[in-house]
Amino acid sequence: MNRDTMTETSLPVQVLGKFLKWLVLSLYLVITIFPIVWLALSAFKTNFEIETAPFSFPAVWQFQNFVSAISVSGLHQYFLNSIIVAVFATLVNLLVTSLASFTIAREEFPFRKVFFTVTTAGVLIPIIAFMVPYYTLITRFNLYDSLLALIVTYSAINIPISMFLISSFMTSIPRELEDSAEIDGCSFFQRYAKIIMPLARPGLVTAGTFSFIYCWNEFIYALLLTSSRSARTVQLAIRFFTSQFRTDYAGMYAAIVLTMIPTVVVYVFLHDKIISGLTAGAVKG
Repeated sequence: MNRDTMTETSLPVQVLGKFLKWLVLSLYLVITIFPIVWLALSAFKTNFEIETAPFSFPAVWQFQNFVSAISVSGLHQYFLNSIIVAVFATLVNLLVTSLASFTIAREEFPFRKVFFTVTTAGVLIPIIAFMVPYYTLITRFNLYDSLLALIVTYSAINIPISMFLISSFMTSIPRELEDSAEIDGCSFFQRYAKIIMPLARPGLVTAGTFSFIYCWNEFIYALLLTSSRSARTVQLAIRFFTSQFRTDYAGMYAAIVLTMIPTVVVYVFLHDKIISGLTAGAVKG
């Protein structure tokens, strides 16, 4: 068989391979996007339309659903609580994990690798397994039903994944930069603040984005550690649209769409830094 015959034979195979690839990607896209599109359309329908024609477009676009969602559940108060918890929990998490990652990536001390392995192994443990220990500690320290309880809990929960991402990025930074700074008289904290932190910004942004999204969307611990409206987050506001005898689907879907906006905006503006942070350390040399 000559080369031309082999080329002609392989051409249909390549076309079939590309077709199957794009078919699988298209199906995955539809499966991923369809629930979001359906949710967004349902937020503009009436309850009657949602129950009788769930897959149709709204006959009249009900923008009032969003106003009702805010007024009925007091969504603005929950939004403020979620912003406070997510921002401060992310900042505390980044401060702790960046210092720990800098120490692990740059300093030599006994059991350094063991400490790193044990800490990052936390990503393998289900979050629900920590419910009893966290609840016990929060109540013992009299932090129950407060935003501080959620800030401390969320900061701790995200330590393993943040340390894994930030330490991987810091390890890829050339040591010669620190050696030069150390010769010039920079201390440990000066090297951390002036050399490593600016260069590790993509890794910090990646870890911070994951932490913020988790804090914003978390439901179980917010329900477990709070009981009053003054301390509850936006994910718990959705419960106000369901009662024993009636469920306001239109208002619920509108509230869900509103709660999705902050995390989508954060990811859209920071996705390039997230990708660079995830790929840090993938190429050596």
